[in-house]
Formats: sequence, structure tokens, C-alpha cells
Amino acid sequence: MSKKTLTGNCFEDFTPGQTLLHATPRTVTTGDVALYQALYGGRFAMASSDSFARRIGLPGAPLDDLLVFHIVFGKTVPDISTNAVANLGYAEGRFLRPVFAGETLKTVSDVIGVRETSNHKAGVVYVRSRGENQDGKAVLEYVRWVMVRKRDPESPAPVPVVPDLAESVTATDLVVPAGLRLEAYDLAAAGSPHLWDDYTIGERIDHIDGMTIEEAEHMMATRLYQNTAKVHFNQHAQRRGRFGRRLVYGGHIISLARALSFNGLANAQWIAAMNGGRHVAPTFAGDTIYAWSEIIDKATLNGRNDIGALRIRTRAFKDREASTLADPNGRAEKDPYHEALVLDFDYWALIPTRRT
Repeated sequence: MSKKTLTGNCFEDFTPGQTLLHATPRTVTTGDVALYQALYGGRFAMASSDSFARRIGLPGAPLDDLLVFHIVFGKTVPDISTNAVANLGYAEGRFLRPVFAGETLKTVSDVIGVRETSNHKAGVVYVRSRGENQDGKAVLEYVRWVMVRKRDPESPAPVPVVPDLAESVTATDLVVPAGLRLEAYDLAAAGSPHLWDDYTIGERIDHIDGMTIEEAEHMMATRLYQNTAKVHFNQHAQRRGRFGRRLVYGGHIISLARALSFNGLANAQWIAAMNGGRHVAPTFAGDTIYAWSEIIDKATLNGRNDIGALRIRTRAFKDREASTLADPNGRAEKDPYHEALVLDFDYWALIPTRRT
């Protein structure tokens, strides 16, 4: 039989300094936006309303930041994680400019590190990926590391290269969307009176609502991003796997948690950076996701007195209401990695100040 199909890269195929030009540029449309809204029910006004976005200086409603992330991420899967054991984490993610319907996105990745695992059956690959628009302008960059199977367990281990990654993106490196002005910011339309000044470091917010994942939804979402990872689609193959069923794409949980966070963080409209993230445990269709967030830092932005930044750590749990995971004073239980935890996501969001 002719062998023209691709089986994906194994650990041995990655070398520090290597550049991967990922296939299939994607023109995003209002149809993509509507489908994303249908999947997660996000209510952040800036990404929902052209008129709201225009009042604050943008040409129209931009794509949800995480829709941009998923599309950029999805391009990398065939080359980086087709043969992955697990996606291990994210760091140094920055959203560099808004994306609007009609723009075309592509992704380029640089391999920045490799190290073999102790069992010699796999290795960890570190890549820095960059999403670009049709003009070659960067819209998003991030680092992720993923455990990838070896083609031959007996093949020699490469010299380990582990990149030195920042614990978080500094506030001075956050990018405010060009043209953004907040004099006409409409609190009623945004859905909350709470601004940057109203949040305190250490404050915990129970987002209250829960959302149950349906089988068709998580598969449709993953197809929307053109993510080809087999573990999300092929039930025939997954019956023989560790869990016996399809896994929900981890990014699906990030988007669910972000949508749930509207209740308590409605004015945190713009994700500016992703400091880190861990998919702590697998999620399956039928699980119900709850979330709560902690404000772990605040920052003012140079040259702006109308907008500030909140560093937010959002944790998502399956089949366990967030209110049962903290005492009446808002302190988390001793073990932050509770058995129900599925996502630990650390990010910066921009939010108006009372000086708007």
C-alpha cells in the first residue's frame, strides 16, 4: 500500500533550534465566533458586541482570546503532539494584538528544549509557538511542553536541553490593544460594577455556576480548532487505551472555566497573558465543571490610569461545587490538588479602573 500518509513526529524527530512551519492557515469567520459562543456561552461584552467594542475604541468585537489560542494551538498538533503521552504545561503566553473575523491565522513553532524520560520510552519536548495573521504580525506567543513517545526505546538519548522559563509574564510586558480607550465603558452592558480597585490580593471568588460536558460538544469544539489528536476522537482506539474512552481536550476545560468566571469577573475582559497552566486530571463527557478564582497579584500599567491588570489563578473541578472546597473565610483546603481538580490556570487579565 502506498505510504503517503503522515504518522506524526516521535521524540527522536525533535532537535533544539528546529523550526516547524505548521500547515493549514485558517481564515476565521463570524461563524466560528457563533459556534464558540454556542459551545461555552461566554458573556464578556467586548467579544460579544460590536457596538460595545466600538465604544471603547476597537473596530468591532474581537475574537475571544481563547478562541485565538485554540486555533493557533490546533495547528501545532499534527507536528508536535500526534504521538503525545500528555500535554504537560504552558508558560510565557502573551496575547499581542486582537484578532477580528476575516483575518487568517497561521502558526510557527521553534523547538527550544528536549529531555528523555527516565523510562526511556518517551521524552519531553519544549516548543515556543507563535500565531501570526495574514500580514505576518504576531497575535499570540506561548511556550508549551509535551511528553512524546519514542519511536524506538533503544535509540540514544539526546543531550538534555531544558529552557529557563519565567514563573510569570511581568506586568510591564503586557500588551494593551491598540486604540483602546475606556471613557465610554458601559458597566451596565458589561454586567458588573466591580473594577480593578474593588479586587484585593488573596481574594477568592466562587463562580457558582456549573456546566456539564456533552460528548458531541467537546468533539465539535476540537474539530473547530482542527486539533487532530486521536485521544479526543477515536473511541474504537481509545477502548484499548488507559481510560477506555475519549478524553476531553484540555483547552475545552480552559474555555469552560473562563466562561464560568464571568460571574464575578465580568469586567476582566481581556486575557493579556498566560503565566502557566496544568491539566491536572482527565475530563470526560458527562462531567460537570465548576470553577473558582483567586486574585494573586495586581498591577498598574505604565502610561495608563484607566486600566489595570489582575493576575488570576482559576481552578476548575469536576462534579464538585467550588463552594465545598473553601472554608467560610475563603481559604482553600490544605491540599490545592484536590482529587476533583482538573485544571489549574494562571493568567493576567486587563480590567478598567475607577479612574476610567
